[in-house]
Amino acid sequence: MDGGRILIVGPAWVGDMVMAQSLFMSLKQRHPGAEIDVVAPAWSVPLLARMPEVRRAITLDVGHGRLGLAARWRLGRSLRSRRYERAIVLPRSFKSALVPFFAGAAIRTGYRGEMRHGLLNDIRPLDKTVLRQTVQRYVALGEARGASLPPAIPQPRLRIDVGNQQRLMRELELESDRPVAGFAPGAEYGPAKQWPAAHFAELARRLNARGMAVWLFGSARETALADEIAAGLPLTRNLCGRTRLEDALDLMAMTRVVVSNDSGLMHVACAADTRVIGIYGSSDPAYTPPLSDKARVMYRGLDCSPCFERVCPKGHTNCLNEIAPGQVEDELLAML
Repeated sequence: MDGGRILIVGPAWVGDMVMAQSLFMSLKQRHPGAEIDVVAPAWSVPLLARMPEVRRAITLDVGHGRLGLAARWRLGRSLRSRRYERAIVLPRSFKSALVPFFAGAAIRTGYRGEMRHGLLNDIRPLDKTVLRQTVQRYVALGEARGASLPPAIPQPRLRIDVGNQQRLMRELELESDRPVAGFAPGAEYGPAKQWPAAHFAELARRLNARGMAVWLFGSARETALADEIAAGLPLTRNLCGRTRLEDALDLMAMTRVVVSNDSGLMHVACAADTRVIGIYGSSDPAYTPPLSDKARVMYRGLDCSPCFERVCPKGHTNCLNEIAPGQVEDELLAML
């Protein structure tokens, strides 16, 4: 299948899309001539452009959570001329299997999910006790049915644009004469995955006192949160809402270390090949670990952890509150 064409239906979240690169990499390792196209939300196109394994990102113009049957039919029919030998569907929903079916992909692989018989013709059982990690589940779908995982799953590695780095440094008036730590204090999933703003602020104060600048990354929704963290700290810059996703990637590659909640930006930072400290609260580092040899995990592992809830059901969020800024500082300094 070295010259084969593969259509992949990608996930809808930033971190999951970064982890999906491990699948693309493993496919290209085994089939160097394969052409990989990825059906994905519009926001992910610049991210996929940084993955050398991907030939083309195909935008699916359907709102998150919507069926969009007509749009999926039109897109699938438009792809029929590509004559895909294989399609791999990463999400487990019914609607995610529609485009490869309409595109006429010969083999359509995915895990057993919502009434997908007929849409998929290579339905795999998902044994969560064997495939514990999200990245393992993605890579396994690219293997032959019943095959074992490769001995080493490739870690995501996104291309860095040096020219864009230089442009951002000029336009954002960022200093280049001191070491930088990046912070990603947001978590779209909910507050049970967010280390307290006061803890981030205290860590920033400690690092600033050591002469280290801090850059805060996130979307416009995190602007107020980052303002709270940066208040009164002249060496701490709030970049939330001022950078695109690919800009955050390029700037993270310039940092000495990134401290992040378990979020999409944590996985972006890992793929930027910088050091990463991932702080885990309601989620499980055994399920979605940072995919980097340069990463460390801070996790309390309380009796109630992981609960996977958006908001702490006990009302105290001790899984995060009890990770002290001094502990993270010690881990950071040890890494450096």
